[in-house]
Parts: sequence; C-alpha cells; structure tokens
Amino acid sequence: MATAVPVERDAVARGLPGPLREVALPGTTLHRAGDWDLVAAGVGPALAAAGAATALTAAALDGRPYGLVVSAGIGGGFAPGAPVGSLVVADEITAADLGAETADGFLPVTELGFGTVTHRPPAGLVRRVADATGARPGTVLTGSTVTGTAGRAETLRARHPRALAEAMEGFGVAEAAAAHGLPVLELRAVSNPVGPRDRAAWRIGDALAALTDGFGKLAPVLTRWNPHDPDDPRDPRDPHDR
Repeated sequence: MATAVPVERDAVARGLPGPLREVALPGTTLHRAGDWDLVAAGVGPALAAAGAATALTAAALDGRPYGLVVSAGIGGGFAPGAPVGSLVVADEITAADLGAETADGFLPVTELGFGTVTHRPPAGLVRRVADATGARPGTVLTGSTVTGTAGRAETLRARHPRALAEAMEGFGVAEAAAAHGLPVLELRAVSNPVGPRDRAAWRIGDALAALTDGFGKLAPVLTRWNPHDPDDPRDPRDPHDR
C-alpha cells in the first residue's frame, strides 16, 4: 500500500492487524503490518510512482511478488457527491493534467498519441470495497497541482463529470502497478472540498480517522479477494485492468 506521507501511512496501519516493523529498501523504507506492506512514497505522481516501483521490484526480486497495489490517503472531494469525512473508492484513476493546453482547450496525452490517462481497478473488487466500507465509487483524479479555485474545480468537473475526489498520487501508483502487470486500487478519505483553499474548513483529523476505519473494514475484503474469480469481471475498455 502506498501513501504520500507518513501520517497517512500510520492512519492506514492503525486499521490493519499486527504491529509495524521497518524493512529497509534502497531509497525507501517499508513498514510491514502482518501480511501488509506500506510505503510513504512521497507527494505527487512522480514520487508515488518511484516509491511504489521500488517496493514492487524489491518484492519481485525477493521471490514474493505482490498481488495487488493500493494507493491510499486523504484528498479533496467534489461536492455534493463526496462530502468531508466520506470515503471514495476509485473505479477510474485518471491523470487530470497529463497532456497539452491548446487554443481549443486541454488535450489529454492519449490524444497526442502517447501513453494512457486512465487506469481502471477490478470492477468486482471496487464493488466489494464499496459494500464493506461505505465508500462511494467514482473517478479519482490525480494532479501535480492541487485545485485552489472555484474556476479550476468547475473546469475539472466539466471535463470529468464522474469525478468524486482529487489527490496527487493515485495515477503514479497505478502506472507502477501496470508496469508489473498488477491490479490497482485507490481509496481516499475526503478532508476538504475541491475548490478555493480554505484551510479553516479542512478536517484532516476526521479524514485520517475515516481512513483508519475504512482499512479496518477493507483488510478482510482484500484477504478474501481472488483476482481470478470468474464473478469479478475486468473492464474490457482498459488493457491495464488485469
């Protein structure tokens, strides 16, 4: 599981069984709780991808590859679908600002003939997570720049009408997972509305508590989940959803 910062990692760990112990890796440190490995990879998609890829490569070289990669943390929620204190589980993890600004508007990188902008977690797993935790399924946007104005929030909602949350790491983690041929999941606890930056309205403590509660309910779901379950169909639209 990859978070941005240690306080998010620790909130996730409090919801998992077993004491934490540190495992040193080149360039980073894992925190292991029972069968779960956590890494505070850093803020933003680049550090998130690098930290997750380091952990994934180390596990593969050690002969104990992971079966699922989880991006977790707090983030902004789009009103009214994702109020402060709620959980959002991504059914799409989308890079919101990967592309080019043109005179005719924004073009995602896919329309420039490169890469991908969306990863889709396993649909059946998303349903199980939503049922177990009460998380709302929808698109979680990844941006290198957090939204701080009403105009930017409106632009994102117009461009991504199914968006429920915004964060800075999910797409990077998903890219690392895809490079290893692994499914990905993203769970976000909403600490603030997406829009004008009003720090007085942020509820980081409430969001971290929701994250802990969510992972307490999520751990049994992930333990039981079988990626080869025929009742857990993958989205045929996305070659990275595998």
